[in-house]
Amino acid sequence: MKRFARTLLLGAISAAYAGSAVAASNELNIYNWSDYIAESTIPGFQKATGVKVRYDVYDSNEILQAKMLTGKSGYDIVVPSNTFLAKQIQANLYLPLDKSKLPNYKDLDPELMKLMTKFDPGNKFAVPYFWGINTIGINTDRATKALGGKLPANQWDMLFKPEHAAKLKSCGVSMLDSPAEVFPIVLHYMGKDPASKNEADYRAAADLLKTIRPHVTRFSSSGYINELSGGSLCLVLGYGGDINIARTRAVEVKSGVKVQALVPKEGVGIWIDSMVIPKDAKNADNAYKFINYSLDAKVAAANANAVTYAPGSLPARKFIDKANLANPSIFPSKEVMAKSFVMLPMDPKIQRLTTRLWQEFKTRK
Repeated sequence: MKRFARTLLLGAISAAYAGSAVAASNELNIYNWSDYIAESTIPGFQKATGVKVRYDVYDSNEILQAKMLTGKSGYDIVVPSNTFLAKQIQANLYLPLDKSKLPNYKDLDPELMKLMTKFDPGNKFAVPYFWGINTIGINTDRATKALGGKLPANQWDMLFKPEHAAKLKSCGVSMLDSPAEVFPIVLHYMGKDPASKNEADYRAAADLLKTIRPHVTRFSSSGYINELSGGSLCLVLGYGGDINIARTRAVEVKSGVKVQALVPKEGVGIWIDSMVIPKDAKNADNAYKFINYSLDAKVAAANANAVTYAPGSLPARKFIDKANLANPSIFPSKEVMAKSFVMLPMDPKIQRLTTRLWQEFKTRK
């Protein structure tokens, strides 16, 4: 991803996005994460409103941010994660919300909204879409067999201890292809601050990663879903909901592959993805219509059941499948939450460092 200094962001980007958003009559352009919406949502919205939707997807925050920083993205709604949202708000990329156009805004989980103020002070710009965890998932049978019949007490050891990762290499090990997602997890595993501003901490994390590099067979932020469900991976560091999607797909095709999203008792990384309206959106009114439609309890529940993440809408929980409500990788226990951490924005200097360290890590064999 192309990186910019904060001053450049606040100056050049503001200029690039100058001007008011105007609403077109019947178009809406959405840029969202892959595998992140129910099949019924777009057709239902189009039928209800007469608005024609163009829906494109990405699989990392780095890709989205690169698109946004070029200016004139052509999108009316994008869905950044909280770790990138704060800087993008500071860069004046998004329209402040007109909450009078969002009647369903009142249904947002107040605890989630309180948490959001760390990234969006005053809840002025962003509407939570889903929240979830960064964790590990396994092909239960193959991983257990490779490890001699028993998982380690600290499940993170499967990935971060070379002696375990080496045994899993033969059946496939995948990691998210995003330094912003991976480094906080490694720091937490090492007992360090996941939001550290100390460069030495990140170099230490990179040193740990180097010890497992020979055993990592795949870097992917979305493709691992089908590979895990198809049996060609047995350990992934990924998004909890994606791992659950892989489990569902394996069941649907009767592949015999048993996929499990683990929730290590030592804690996981918590993130929030939010819908925002780019400042140069040409169809802002239609963006409000879609955001409000997505906040409808039944629509939000349909999305949640399809992608197995927790929605921002609190009333939606009444319509979420009971199995999903009871799934700790979707709604973690209080005990796990107490040992987990919220993914925080990286300092620009640290972000540049982690990008360089990540590239060195990936190219090292």
